[in-house]
Amino acid sequence: MATGRISWTDLTVADATSIRDFYSAVVGWRSEDVDMGGYTDFGMVPSGEADAVAGICHARGQNAEIPPVWLVYISVENLVASLDEATKLGATVIDGPRMAEEGGGFAVIRDPAGAVCALYQEAPGR
Repeated sequence: MATGRISWTDLTVADATSIRDFYSAVVGWRSEDVDMGGYTDFGMVPSGEADAVAGICHARGQNAEIPPVWLVYISVENLVASLDEATKLGATVIDGPRMAEEGGGFAVIRDPAGAVCALYQEAPGR
């Protein structure tokens, strides 16, 4: 994914099953189960398409502190450098950074205006 592009969107809420059902009824998304090791989150797929465009997640485990907003993930070249710059400019890190073994990762921030987003670094070679 190109730097600066929105690469994914998640909604993290206490009752993901009910909200999954809400968006299925309202916008026609079907869901695909995403195993989270003890519970299931959902990938949401538009009618007639094969790939999920968003996730609906339970506010549990490692996601317990993520606020209930449609969280956009913005691709960055270097997560650590972007977080350093964001905090210098007045952002607060809400969650993370969470780095994957293969090198990618993300962190949730609150920008100086109070808006929440995630900064996402893709793993090398993807």
